[in-house]
Amino acid sequence: MTIEDLRKDMVAAMKAKDKPRKEAISSLISAVKKVAIDAGCREDIPADMIDRVILKEQKTAKEQIDTCPAERTELKAEYQFRYDVISEYAPKLMEADEVKAYITERFADLLESKQKGPVMKAVMAELKGKADGKVINSVVGELCKP
Repeated sequence: MTIEDLRKDMVAAMKAKDKPRKEAISSLISAVKKVAIDAGCREDIPADMIDRVILKEQKTAKEQIDTCPAERTELKAEYQFRYDVISEYAPKLMEADEVKAYITERFADLLESKQKGPVMKAVMAELKGKADGKVINSVVGELCKP
């Protein structure tokens, strides 16, 4: 995913007069730009940074849906639409069985200690943005059981 892809899709939404979609994509672009400026790479934004920002925005949108009162149906529908648009751009995350295979293959030496902390530290450094942290945590917890 590149920032140019997002911009093209935003322009397409503007031409189609699809205001909610345009606003959702625009908020993604703004979030990516903000993170890029903070990281000091304003011009050449790496794809993995864009993916991380999209995943963070997706998580935020999901939290908005979950915390929205049930009687606020219009607001909940708006949040759901935004979540669906962001999900279109989100990278596919690894499943629990893929994470387990990856960890057992790459971190067999760390798993022998049965200490969750060092394993989590090493695994999260490599799988950040590729798998959900909760999935990683549960897999590592399962693998480190005595």
